[in-house]
Formats: sequence, structure tokens, C-alpha cells
Amino acid sequence: MENRFSDVTVHVDETLDEAGRRAIEGALKALDGVASVRGADGTPHLLVVHFDPGQVGTAAILSAVTGQGVHAELVGL
Repeated sequence: MENRFSDVTVHVDETLDEAGRRAIEGALKALDGVASVRGADGTPHLLVVHFDPGQVGTAAILSAVTGQGVHAELVGL
């Protein structure tokens, strides 16, 4: 069986508190094709998004993040 999923790292410029990070994670998880969002307390500026590129693109992922009122960019594309 072929694995169709990819990962992308999102760097958020602003310092996120727990509520801000949860809001961004929720916006990402609401996108069809996003399987998971992982972040770590030690790196609050970084989120790893595991997604199906056949259902959602990286532009939509970035838009969901910036739609929460922060500045962000994709890392490692």
C-alpha cells in the first residue's frame, strides 16, 4: 500500500501561548486532508503538519495558520 501522506513544518514568527497554539492547531485540523498537527513545548514556534497532498495543499495549510492573525512560513519545502 502506498503512503500518500507528507509532512510540512510551519514556523510561526510570533511567540505563541498555549491558547494561540491550540487555535492554530484547531484551524489546521479542520482542513480536509490534515491527519495530525504536532508541536512541542520546547519549540512553540514550530508545528509539523501531517497531511494528504491529494486533499489539501501547502498553500491552504499556510493560509489556515496566517488566518489566525500570525505571520508564518513553511520550512523545508
